[in-house]
Amino acid sequence: MEVFFPGSSKVDRRFAVEFVELREREPTLVGPASVTPFVVKHASGAPAYALRVEYGERVISYSGDTEWTESLVDAARGADLFVCEAYFFEKKIKYHLDYQTLRENRHRLDCRRVVLTHMKADMLHRHDEADMECAHDGLVITL
Repeated sequence: MEVFFPGSSKVDRRFAVEFVELREREPTLVGPASVTPFVVKHASGAPAYALRVEYGERVISYSGDTEWTESLVDAARGADLFVCEAYFFEKKIKYHLDYQTLRENRHRLDCRRVVLTHMKADMLHRHDEADMECAHDGLVITL
């Protein structure tokens, strides 16, 4: 953790911290949940992952910054909810998703619900054109 957050090992925490090593596409128990990482495409100095979290009968998949990659299809498969970025509406840039790419591939994301997040001003101004739900401050999701 010191590599990404210098000084963090010297902070007095009011809660226990447990580090769990995740391996690509290998489900790992983290407390009562099963977490499976899928490599995505983002330059961050360390491997970037989409995460699939299974808890009881529910599945949530999440991907932060990434450009389109087939591993998103696998991460979202059968999920109750897939949360992913839509950085721009249609502009394509390296390491980020745009809404149009997600829209073109929505039929391949075999999940019940998609919620878009991490939207830049371009996407925020055009969110009413999207046929996928856009996250907003205060959004509460019940599965």
